[in-house]
Amino acid sequence: MSKLNGLSLFANVGIAEAYMEELGIDIKIANEIDIERAKFYQDVYKNTHMICGDITEDSIRDTIVVEAIEKSVDFIIATPPCQGMSEAGKRLKFDPRNQLISYAIDVIKRVKPKFVLLENVPKQLTTRIKFEDEIVLIPDYIKRELGKQYNFNKETLVMAKDYGVPQLRERNIFLLVRNDLECIWEFPKKQKEITLEDAIGSLPSLDPKLRDGIELTIKKFPDYEKKRQAGLAVSNWHFPPTHSWKQVEWLLHTPTGKSAIYNEKYYPQKADGTPVKAHHNHYRRLKWDMPCRTITQNNGVISSLACVHPGRKYTDKHGNELYSDARVLTIYELLIVMSLPLDWPIPDWASETFIRKVFGEGIPSKLIKEIMTALLRQL
Repeated sequence: MSKLNGLSLFANVGIAEAYMEELGIDIKIANEIDIERAKFYQDVYKNTHMICGDITEDSIRDTIVVEAIEKSVDFIIATPPCQGMSEAGKRLKFDPRNQLISYAIDVIKRVKPKFVLLENVPKQLTTRIKFEDEIVLIPDYIKRELGKQYNFNKETLVMAKDYGVPQLRERNIFLLVRNDLECIWEFPKKQKEITLEDAIGSLPSLDPKLRDGIELTIKKFPDYEKKRQAGLAVSNWHFPPTHSWKQVEWLLHTPTGKSAIYNEKYYPQKADGTPVKAHHNHYRRLKWDMPCRTITQNNGVISSLACVHPGRKYTDKHGNELYSDARVLTIYELLIVMSLPLDWPIPDWASETFIRKVFGEGIPSKLIKEIMTALLRQL
């Protein structure tokens, strides 16, 4: 069989597609509603035609379908927004974003590709949507619409950590094979877990840049500039994240794997000393001996869900036991835990905040690579 021609729906910035060309999969077309994400995608994948527009609009969907048929698309990957179902979101009943799967299904039914990969959060399995005056579970809806044309994989829940990705990130993925093909597409054999120590343990330590000003930064961290230069020698993306001193001080006193909310003295507090109400995974350092926790959109904020560097214990000149790297992961460290190629061409114009957000919404690249490899071996 010749190389697969692909279509990416809800493409984000193309994190899932990072290894497709290496595998011999030619993503001919991509669709993304957000202009900035579409521009990022097009800058990275110059040979893919990015159709920037709202897939819920008939004209945009018609354009996608016509071009997909013209370019002999035989593989579709669709990763609809998960915020309406995510454990980190509000999970409103009948969130409009949960309905977007129906537009992907419409494209699939009209293009009739040989293979389809549908990805979302595990909560998708128990989420209901409204369709033709009915309230149905999303999996039931998908199988009702596509079950006569496609065979589905038996097990759909997968952990990224089981496939060479140093990040937990559980996902629900439907793998579809058109039923006129003699092919069975299931997840490949699990691999050995990669811990954060394995993944980022050898990288240079970095002190945070304090939002309170460079003078205070140097005062609190005399080796700040020396460490910064060592980080930049590794990658332009391994630079110090910026945080407020009060939060940094809390984390300096927080051990690896622990949350600052449990500190006896240096705990998250308001100006009057009142403890900040927080979830047990807020202000939490990651652990060295396990994969990274799931990267979220808000991964640049210390107070967010388990996104602070594990740190190393050390003793300062006053004899205080502290923990280094009181900061979130750098962009370079995120590249690693998202299993993206380290030379992935992030556009220079993209802001740190934007990069962090799209990483938090992406599916780890190597997970998709391993799943697609399992299919290609049969072809």
